[in-house]
Amino acid sequence: MSRPDLNTEEGRAAYRRELRRVAWPIRWGGLGLIVLAAAVILAARQNLFGMGEAAVTVAYGLLAAGWALWIAAVFIRTRHHKRRLAEGL
Repeated sequence: MSRPDLNTEEGRAAYRRELRRVAWPIRWGGLGLIVLAAAVILAARQNLFGMGEAAVTVAYGLLAAGWALWIAAVFIRTRHHKRRLAEGL
């Protein structure tokens, strides 16, 4: 790949689209785990579906895993950005 063209508006828009697609499944997977964990915590706190305190512990684990995936996606995207801008030097 060549270095992105950031001198034109079209080039910047194309590069923004490219960056949004980097680590996309990891980012959405992390967001999904965070939302799922929040729903389980709320359901367990209100004693819905017969969920007990064990479900809260599992939900906090899901929450931690979701945030870990989200942060990993940010690092992957940042590394991709640095590599792309370093090309052509």
